[in-house]
Amino acid sequence: MSPVIRALGYRWLAAALLLLGCAAACAADDAAPVSLVFVGDIVLDDTAGEMIRRGKDPFANFADVFQAADIRLGNLECVVATVGSAGAKNFTFRAHPRTLPVLKRHFDALALANNHSGDFGREAFAQMLGLLKQSQLGYFGGGHNLSEAHTPLIIERKGLRLALLGYNEFMPRSFEADANAPGVAWSEDEQVVADIHKARTVYRADLVIPVMHWGWENELTANPRQRQLARLMIDAGADAVIGGHPHVTQDMEHYQGKPIIYSVGNFVMKETDNARQRQGWVLRLRLDKQGVTAFDTRVAAINLDGIPTLDPTAASPCWQRGQEAVGVCQPTQ
Repeated sequence: MSPVIRALGYRWLAAALLLLGCAAACAADDAAPVSLVFVGDIVLDDTAGEMIRRGKDPFANFADVFQAADIRLGNLECVVATVGSAGAKNFTFRAHPRTLPVLKRHFDALALANNHSGDFGREAFAQMLGLLKQSQLGYFGGGHNLSEAHTPLIIERKGLRLALLGYNEFMPRSFEADANAPGVAWSEDEQVVADIHKARTVYRADLVIPVMHWGWENELTANPRQRQLARLMIDAGADAVIGGHPHVTQDMEHYQGKPIIYSVGNFVMKETDNARQRQGWVLRLRLDKQGVTAFDTRVAAINLDGIPTLDPTAASPCWQRGQEAVGVCQPTQ
């Protein structure tokens, strides 16, 4: 074979390999979107806990919604433990470890950064962390120490690498993790920005989503602090912000084309005192490597025992990439 022909052969081979590499990369970029479901406050003492003790499932009405999602998340608004003493608060929530298999059936990971994770002290919180690990349930927004509490949970689906962070900013701050003590992550602005940057650079996340416990109870619109912090997080590189705590659903907005869902409301919660608190949203996001492509919500109607059922008729917020404002959609499957 002449040197010229040999050189041309090498060039054709290199070009073919380049095209194959491009095809693989393009296929990864065009992969099916990843679906994520998030629900609000979950308290598994009282009626919900008793249902589980009797072999029933307080999440049963939403089993199909959870099963259809690639990633399933919720805010665990109680400690799961058998130890500890109740703190000096109006409401303290502690669920039995028998609830964990039911949680595992429906959820991949749980947000722990809230104002009830520490209701029974650090001993109970530490026991919960161990029980979650044994149950192979992921968690974020809390840890055995300050560093772990601010470490993102990384979940990979369909080639997409997602980082989840969680923060509380509703008192008492005594639940915050310390350098050598278990607890939750608190939302100091400078630390939040650093955590988002680290999720990108150190943990190589394609997307970063912070989950916030913030705002004032029963307020239907987000307050200035929520809006300021949400924008700060998106400026730092977050792809969406999801919130809860007010026990009611709040408004939504877009900032730099990225969605902010200020509060999804309650999900499994007996301690309610008005009709607004007995309606929550099941948030469903569709994700690709550029961010959120679309989201919709399903309405959870919560009875006086705190158990949710899917409302098949209620319209609720929805959006898809390219729309300037959040719309309202009728329920879909």
